[in-house]
Amino acid sequence: MMRWVLGLVCASWAGLATAHPHLFVDAEVELVFENDRLTAVRLVWTYDEFFSLLLTEDLGIDDDLDGTLTRGELSTLSNAVLDWPEGYVGDLYVTQAGQQLQLGARRDASVAFEDGQIVESHTRPVEAAPGDVTVKVYDPGYYTAYTVVTPVTVSGSEACAAQVTRADLIAATERVDELLYAMPQDQAEMFFPEVGEDFADTITVTCGG
Repeated sequence: MMRWVLGLVCASWAGLATAHPHLFVDAEVELVFENDRLTAVRLVWTYDEFFSLLLTEDLGIDDDLDGTLTRGELSTLSNAVLDWPEGYVGDLYVTQAGQQLQLGARRDASVAFEDGQIVESHTRPVEAAPGDVTVKVYDPGYYTAYTVVTPVTVSGSEACAAQVTRADLIAATERVDELLYAMPQDQAEMFFPEVGEDFADTITVTCGG
């Protein structure tokens, strides 16, 4: 997916040094617990209409713009969206007691096309100890801006609850301005600072308290 993001960025916004982000995603998050231990995170990403249009046009599908794909077109779209490049970690970060947890390989991955928007769904296994965790969905390079959809679903535990804290967008934007100001203008796009976490919503999960 990131390969398509970067390709469309270069084609559509070449020369716009501070044109970030380029893709806006609504992220539905389900946290799956067993015995008050987080075992998986299920994600549903809905891409914004404009990017969805750009990608379908680039792939040569939905030419009639009716928002409905044939089986073959949906297969083409799925292959493109689910083609994660090597090294891409999936924009999901889970921490516990200040330590980042290892995520398992993506499973149950699927793609839909609903009302002109691309919807990607998948699950990431995780092995956490019983207790509180913190979850964030963000792209470090901030090509993609994620907004966590509330409420966040907690499954398999009555003792655990999730709370979403929205990112401080003003503070994050000020930090970007400071970093870009200190950088030669002709390098701003190529070496845009990794500020995605500053713009990330934070999901705090507390158990038994």
